Amino acid sequence: MLRRVIASFLLLSLLFFLKSPVGAEPAVPEISAEAAVLLDWNSGRILYAKNPHLPRPNASTTKIMTAVLALERGQLDDEVVTSARAAATGGSSIWLEEGEIKTLEELLLGLMLRSGNDAAVAIAEHISGSVESFAELMTERARELGALNTSFRNPHGLHHPEHYTTAYDLASIAAHAMGMKEFRRIIATPDTVISWPGHPWDRFLYNQNKLFAMYQGAEGIKTGWTTPAGRCFVGAAVRNGRRLISVVLNAPQLWEDTVALLDYGYNEYQYKCILEEGQYLKAIAVEDGVTEKVEALASQSFSYPFRETEEDKVSYRFILNEPLKPPLKKGERLGELEICFEQEVVGLIDLVAGHDVKKISFWERLKRMLGGRK
Repeated sequence: MLRRVIASFLLLSLLFFLKSPVGAEPAVPEISAEAAVLLDWNSGRILYAKNPHLPRPNASTTKIMTAVLALERGQLDDEVVTSARAAATGGSSIWLEEGEIKTLEELLLGLMLRSGNDAAVAIAEHISGSVESFAELMTERARELGALNTSFRNPHGLHHPEHYTTAYDLASIAAHAMGMKEFRRIIATPDTVISWPGHPWDRFLYNQNKLFAMYQGAEGIKTGWTTPAGRCFVGAAVRNGRRLISVVLNAPQLWEDTVALLDYGYNEYQYKCILEEGQYLKAIAVEDGVTEKVEALASQSFSYPFRETEEDKVSYRFILNEPLKPPLKKGERLGELEICFEQEVVGLIDLVAGHDVKKISFWERLKRMLGGRK
């Protein structure tokens, strides 16, 4: 009887071990989106990707780029006169009227909170003179930000056959936008009131982004929908100083997908410090120095998001200012250290001298040479 119990226990243990292998890859989320990306903003690492470079119409998520250019090229207190074209723009709007004057800040709030297409056109005309010129500027700026597979034809995202982006590109644009203080403030505004001349009430704008009520640390960013694009969303959240950006394009289960991606990023990836400031890395030869070598130290700490067991995929490459010659001062730059993950460069830090190195005198050099003879 005892033998049977022991045998059964061993069999169950073996089955459990086989089902839970050490170092198994964590389950990635299954999402409905046709294309998606999850980006760790602090490091730039892509944590999840599904068809990341597939060109797709992206509806009103286009307005992220519109807001970026408005903040880069304009001033919040600029006065903008609404044109007939802006006032007549279809789809979602803040009900601008021809000749109405609004500040650029009011238009940006209408753009990002209410997804005003009319506000988008008014902004475009203010910055570039026309929608067409602004669209060219959008595409050009997007490519400067690394969005190489993006083509904008308007500032609002209403369908155009040559207006598209990718999940990767949209994450790159959003990452830049989230580095802008005023952008973050605008997209996080819960509600606001802007004037409506000639009417007995003002315009009340409230933030339509449901992520704020659904996810701890949510920061925004922008929803979008047209029939060709499907449901689209760029989201951002921050926890303990760590920001994640998610992009889902043509996502029937938009909110569920976004939450699943953000949870995956926070639960499966943890920041680990792989280099400490002042850490000894290498001894480098110095020509004609009192000491023949100098310690190369890390000028700063470096951390990176890893899943469990991924740290062994890190490698390093020294790029030195050789030959080194004295005098050298403690803290002086000696070169760089490339930090690679899976053969891709993910960081670059300066190497600095750990101590002073004086130039050797003539007599000391001669003594060293004679001492080396046999």
